[in-house]
Amino acid sequence: MPIAFRPYPGTPLSKKSGSTKDIEAIQLALTALGLGQGLNRGVFDAAMESAICLFQSRNLDVAGHALKVDGIVGSFTWTALFGTPPTSPVITPMALLPAQALATAISQIGVMENKGAPNRGPEVDAYLKVADIKNPAGNAKDGGYPWCQAFIYWCFFQSCNSLGRSTPAPKTTAVIDHWNQAKSVMGVQRITKAQALAGTGLVQSGMVFINDYGNGNGHGHTGFVERLFPDRRLITVESNTNTETNREGLGVFRLERRKITDNELKGFLDYSAA
Repeated sequence: MPIAFRPYPGTPLSKKSGSTKDIEAIQLALTALGLGQGLNRGVFDAAMESAICLFQSRNLDVAGHALKVDGIVGSFTWTALFGTPPTSPVITPMALLPAQALATAISQIGVMENKGAPNRGPEVDAYLKVADIKNPAGNAKDGGYPWCQAFIYWCFFQSCNSLGRSTPAPKTTAVIDHWNQAKSVMGVQRITKAQALAGTGLVQSGMVFINDYGNGNGHGHTGFVERLFPDRRLITVESNTNTETNREGLGVFRLERRKITDNELKGFLDYSAA
């Protein structure tokens, strides 16, 4: 069991880095677990590295996955040692555009596809048409077009209309194309999964998450981040999805099942300065 919560310092600790205070805290935690014998106080040496490796080999991260046994105290090992704060989601201030886009997405929670007609419905057709799919019924193979990215664009389009400005979001219905095009949009920050895992406070409410299914055809999934838990779980608002754990789309939902550690996560798009 982890000892009393202590916030992660923001960067991994190893033999090459780490403040004396943080190293001593880790050593106290290891000692409380019976793994601190022979450690030199405040010194991250080979003995401490071995103790950390032993701890990592015996423990899991907050998602129940095995810790990487590397002797480095990153965010996952740190959280396994010190636990997490109360599980209330972190509420962060949002810039005007992300706040408006998220509010627009939330207003659509409960919209559903037509029963027995995948990717079809009056609202779904409206999302797709704004994103330049003029004939949403044209893809007869699966009954319509996947619409999670069209929904993102529609939310930005509606929000920018209400704000009296043009939308900076790329007009596309392809998730990975959105990620790629966003690189060239002035003011948009792309935060990779690696950056989100390495830093603290990078992922904020109102950002767009991008999942990449890695099948070579650009398919993925996307939605808005509404809240972030301290243990890196996300509350999201997303479309063309369901409340189960499969990828079958049904409607617009608020979900609490995604995490920054998800294998398919590619990163986040921040429109705060766009």
